[in-house]
Amino acid sequence: MSDARTNRPAYLVDASVYVFRAWFSMPDRFADQAGNPTNAVYGFARFLCELVEQTKATDLAVAFDESLTTSFRNDIYPHYKANRDPAPDELKRQFGWCKDLARHAGLPVYADDQFEADDLIASLAAHCRQQQHPVCVVTGDKDLAQLVGENDEWWDFARRRRLDAAGVFEHFGVHPVQIADFLALTGDSVDNIPGIPGVGPKTAVALLGHFGSLDALYQRLEEVAWLKIRGAKTLAAKLRQHEAVARLARQLTGLETKIDQVQREPITRRNRGNGDALDALLDNLGFGRPLRERLHRLRDSA
Repeated sequence: MSDARTNRPAYLVDASVYVFRAWFSMPDRFADQAGNPTNAVYGFARFLCELVEQTKATDLAVAFDESLTTSFRNDIYPHYKANRDPAPDELKRQFGWCKDLARHAGLPVYADDQFEADDLIASLAAHCRQQQHPVCVVTGDKDLAQLVGENDEWWDFARRRRLDAAGVFEHFGVHPVQIADFLALTGDSVDNIPGIPGVGPKTAVALLGHFGSLDALYQRLEEVAWLKIRGAKTLAAKLRQHEAVARLARQLTGLETKIDQVQREPITRRNRGNGDALDALLDNLGFGRPLRERLHRLRDSA
């Protein structure tokens, strides 16, 4: 990579966050000729245009979740994300269109039935880091804050919250490298990940502030009783009793950084896509001229 590129971040987009947001926020008057809803695609397309227009990004990749039930985490813990209802067919169809739209618009797209978007992004971030290329993870998911290194950022685009490593610590109470341990202690109800009963965010922050990591906590468990934490006298026994739960949760909250699909051909560079295929898709979706022109400007700026 040239110096001009490596000084600019690669924007790694957690697509599902923004597809779901559009699905719930955009009016249902958007539909194709057969009457199928297209509101999530329309909102996602506008988001991509706004992101590129604001950032002038030369490197931008989009990662999608392929399934809620087939990731390697389901093999480790079958109840992982079991609290979520399956996406309705109307939304599944739109996820496919969103992938096609991003590809035709010249954005590298990643999806895998074994690894989640978070893992794909983590693998891309690891590649960028090897190339001395900073990354900006575009998401609203706190799990991905663990990827923020010295020159990186976590960007909740919809809420206009942009955090560097110091900002992650200020906002979440722990350093980026501690996010996975933090979630292993508290659990994560969104993903149906168990935690230590009675250990909430404040306690987890205090424990990691003192010990630094989950491993160090369990190596020096006898120190817990002397900490200035509410219930410290009984906390060590509780942590010991539920160590297996915490260890299991830690396998779920960490991210995979060596996915074959990414390592074979790690592409973040935008390209010109396929204008004819993009027009055909937009015709099928019934989208009008303003959005069509924005998407073609996005292609032309690559």
